[in-house]
Amino acid sequence: MTQHHDHRQPGYAPMAISSEDRTAAALAHASSLIAMVISAGWLSFVGPLVAWLIYKGRSPFVRQAAAGSFNFNLTMWLVSIVGWICIITIIGIPLGLLLLAVSFLGQVIAHVIGTLRATRGEVMNYPLQIKILR
Repeated sequence: MTQHHDHRQPGYAPMAISSEDRTAAALAHASSLIAMVISAGWLSFVGPLVAWLIYKGRSPFVRQAAAGSFNFNLTMWLVSIVGWICIITIIGIPLGLLLLAVSFLGQVIAHVIGTLRATRGEVMNYPLQIKILR
């Protein structure tokens, strides 16, 4: 008996995803990690935004991956800003350091998981995202 996966369940895409789309989606997720290294995290949303702009009308799978990555990065970017504001005010240093750690670790872990899922043709549903792109 073959196993059927319901496309509405997290972790599964609704149809067979081409190798090209899996690669593009994986790059949309991984580009954030690359940008984090190059720009100390401040430009981590650029790669997913570029992927979304290129693929938004061509591949629903890549569009969803890029939008999720962008939205999650934007949210984590805002968490970082709040963390830095807490640190600058001196009184909020412990909270600020915690927010920076959560933002950094959240981005690294979520984007690694997203990249791996995309290579398998699975959808990554990022936690804690302000949905700007869809």
